[in-house]
Amino acid sequence: MIFNSSMRNVAACVRKRHHVSLTRRHSSILSPAVNHLNAIRTVLWSHNLKIGQRGIDTRRRSITELFPTCVLHHYAFSTGFTSVHGERPSAQYARLRKESLEIEFGQALGAQSSRSFSAYYRFGPFLALYRAAIISFQVVKLSIWHLFLQDIESRAVKFRETLIRLGPFYVKLGQALSTRPDILPSVYCHELAKLQDQIPPYPTDIAMKSIESQLGVPVSQIFADISPEPIAAASLGQVYKAHLHSGELVAVKVQRPGMSLSLTLDALLFNMIGGQLRRFAKARKDLMVAVNEMVRHMFEEIDYILEGHNAERFASLYGCYTGSEQGSQERRSTAVKLGKKENCVKVPKIYWNLTRKAVLTMEWIDGIKLTDADRLKKALLNRKELIDQGLYCSLRQLLEVGFFHADPHPGNLVATDDGSLAYFDFGMMGEIPRHYRVGLIQVLVHFVNRDSLGLANDFLSLGFLPDGVDIQSVSNALQASFGDGTRQSQDFQGIMNQLYDVMYEFNFSLPPDYALVIRALGSLEGTAKALDPEFKVVESSYPFVVARLLADPHPDMRKILGELLIRNDGSIRWNRLERLVGHPFLPFFCF
Repeated sequence: MIFNSSMRNVAACVRKRHHVSLTRRHSSILSPAVNHLNAIRTVLWSHNLKIGQRGIDTRRRSITELFPTCVLHHYAFSTGFTSVHGERPSAQYARLRKESLEIEFGQALGAQSSRSFSAYYRFGPFLALYRAAIISFQVVKLSIWHLFLQDIESRAVKFRETLIRLGPFYVKLGQALSTRPDILPSVYCHELAKLQDQIPPYPTDIAMKSIESQLGVPVSQIFADISPEPIAAASLGQVYKAHLHSGELVAVKVQRPGMSLSLTLDALLFNMIGGQLRRFAKARKDLMVAVNEMVRHMFEEIDYILEGHNAERFASLYGCYTGSEQGSQERRSTAVKLGKKENCVKVPKIYWNLTRKAVLTMEWIDGIKLTDADRLKKALLNRKELIDQGLYCSLRQLLEVGFFHADPHPGNLVATDDGSLAYFDFGMMGEIPRHYRVGLIQVLVHFVNRDSLGLANDFLSLGFLPDGVDIQSVSNALQASFGDGTRQSQDFQGIMNQLYDVMYEFNFSLPPDYALVIRALGSLEGTAKALDPEFKVVESSYPFVVARLLADPHPDMRKILGELLIRNDGSIRWNRLERLVGHPFLPFFCF
């Protein structure tokens, strides 16, 4: 029955020509697909367009007017967070932000678009039917398992296995959903966290043809030599090591052929089976809205020009040798006074003349994997200093600047011979404005204090909780999740395990980039644990958080500092004050 229903949906798309119902604001999601697939032009030019949800008829518009190519390139962050406010957000503002996000992205690849923007026009009936049949078959199998498996853990395992069989789009979708406890039950989040972005490399001769097609010249004219096999491979692309004719050593990232076509087709067909997956996983009703945002991030990841710009921006903010020369000199002077090395990271230089949408050429940086304990020991690199560097850089990203690397796992960082950290892979980035960073600090402080009521009010003011929720009930649930309160610092996964069930029970709604924050903190702690198994991100972040509170004269920050160091009865938390004053890195953090 389910299979027949899915196939009827596909057949309906093939038989019936629908008008394209797109608004100008949808272009930030659809423009990457449009840029990759010229077939959409035929659709737009041969049909009348209806712009807006009310179906207002309008004259034909050019493809460049409807889908400006610069829309996505100029933004490496979620427009759901764009704001002119400098204060902490009110609950009303947070709700408006969420509604804006749903309007802007929720329909472009949602259930409505599967009718109005059919897979038939984009890919032809046979390709769409073939892929839809594969997806429908897997969903039928999953639904049958649903009838026989009553244990939620077993269902979660089958859900993960189904996503693996469905391919790269669904694997990356599952990875993103693993950090969304507001959408999926905690059991599913834990199971999806096991998904690995690993896939065998495709043939090198195909990669070489792709390079020549993108750059317009033979590979031999570009590189003096290039590795015969990729040095790294993932679901979206693979990397080669090469020498330019100038002698410079570079890394060449080549996108997997047909990736944008595959992602776009799967994204459109997902609407036909999204309801079945949502019911099987007991997902919240806003699953499709969240998936739309995840799809947008996937298209950002396959835009290598955007990734290059992200890398340069990251280098200007946190890199050792780029950005403001005055700022770099100030950092060096402060580090010398403290008798420490400059606390910054290395970012590979981008070779723009050899970079296109599907080929990215960047500086090769030699380094040691953080999981290679033997090589780190032989190189006499101090693990504690490496952890401090990574922690300092990550906390600056999340709490001070706002532009952050969303996936700092061990594969995206290496230690160089001089003891610095080098970052790679800038396809997945996030950005949060100042008032949300203040809110994040407030959440951390209230969690450290085990102030469940304060934490519940934080979630309400940030717009995480729905209207009409009983704050006292949320507070009681949070208090119960804290346990006996004797363990004041835990690893990040332990904290999330405490909060997952509460977030799902009370229908939390996480903004897209806050989900990326969860992913970034989880990746950061996992990377640090490769160097120190006892590392705990919340405990280790304490000096930096306090330093930010001390350095910022804003009344909100001073209020948070008071809550951290002074109890409700007015007495001073002497243990925290002593720990703060005695921390050896505090002067450096304060800078």
